[in-house]
Amino acid sequence: MNEPDNSVDFGYQSVSPGEKTRRVDDVFSSVASRYDLMNDLMSFGIHRLWKRLCAHLIYLKPGSLVLDLACGTGDLSALMKQSAGAECRIVMCDINESMLKSGRDKICDKGLINGMDYVRADAETLPFADNCFDCITVAFGLRNVTDKASALRSIYEKLKYGSPVIILEFSRVSSPFLKRLYDSYSFNVIPPLGQLIAKDADSYRYLVESVRMHPDQEGLKKMMETAGFSRVDYLNLSGGIVALHKGYKL
Repeated sequence: MNEPDNSVDFGYQSVSPGEKTRRVDDVFSSVASRYDLMNDLMSFGIHRLWKRLCAHLIYLKPGSLVLDLACGTGDLSALMKQSAGAECRIVMCDINESMLKSGRDKICDKGLINGMDYVRADAETLPFADNCFDCITVAFGLRNVTDKASALRSIYEKLKYGSPVIILEFSRVSSPFLKRLYDSYSFNVIPPLGQLIAKDADSYRYLVESVRMHPDQEGLKKMMETAGFSRVDYLNLSGGIVALHKGYKL
């Protein structure tokens, strides 16, 4: 009898879950110091507009408690804090120590330290009380999670009833012409740019491949609904290069 195949994708490779977790950690430890610069160069700065729109769509009341999961270098945390002010508390959470440190440093440099907490944790097993967050955001991090279904269930458990999760992630381009152009740019320009700027072409090749292995708009919507979320919908940005999904714990 054949053993069940419990391999997962690491870009276009199939690896064990533990190996993917280790490799993803290595990727972000390698690129953390140049992550913001590379994001600006790769997206021509458009990633800032995507995150700004995401923050604009989040309504935070005074006293709200927000989890910015897979916070990276803290762009979205900073935008939410600037919008909501001192009355809102934001927990920045990332599994990678280098990225979390970069995010904390950025928040300090912006003078936004009041009402900010920093937690290193795995999205699949979040170390928080159930039903405690008024909103959870995940910006460009879900595709790197080893077990996305477990992460979505964990997010659902930690949200208060009536509260939203907002997931900003790369998705599927709708136009065939734009897809050809986007694929050519992604595979032929981004890895060499990663080598030039971050001295690491392999990590950026993985990041390009991980976008293609991530569920498309309808696939992620179905995964969110399976995890328990209601009223799930999404908004395509830049022709579907990125999609913003939103769902509620009801």
